[in-house]
Amino acid sequence: MTVTFSEDQLVTAIARLTRHQLMSFVEARIVSPIRSEQGNMYRQIDVVRIELLCELSEQFDLNNDGLAVVMSLIDQLHGVRAELRAVLDVVAAEPPDVRERVSDAISAARCE
Repeated sequence: MTVTFSEDQLVTAIARLTRHQLMSFVEARIVSPIRSEQGNMYRQIDVVRIELLCELSEQFDLNNDGLAVVMSLIDQLHGVRAELRAVLDVVAAEPPDVRERVSDAISAARCE
């Protein structure tokens, strides 16, 4: 079961978050809550994203456009890491000679 947080719970849980700031993150589509009969609900991943958004906003004085760009880049990086992990898992399951050829090919490509 997924744990969710209401807007009130979220604003209480994240000390530096204001309701206005939360609404601006949602309106800018930097955070996408789950819409329910009880109102907007937020997952644990949203809590982490919002904490990062607050920190970036405060530390670097980023507006919502800047925050959206940074979060998009972070999301892309996570996607690439997941794809790389999948490739590494597949290669790890191969016989030693295949792993060695792949390793050699990667080393050669890095030198180019």
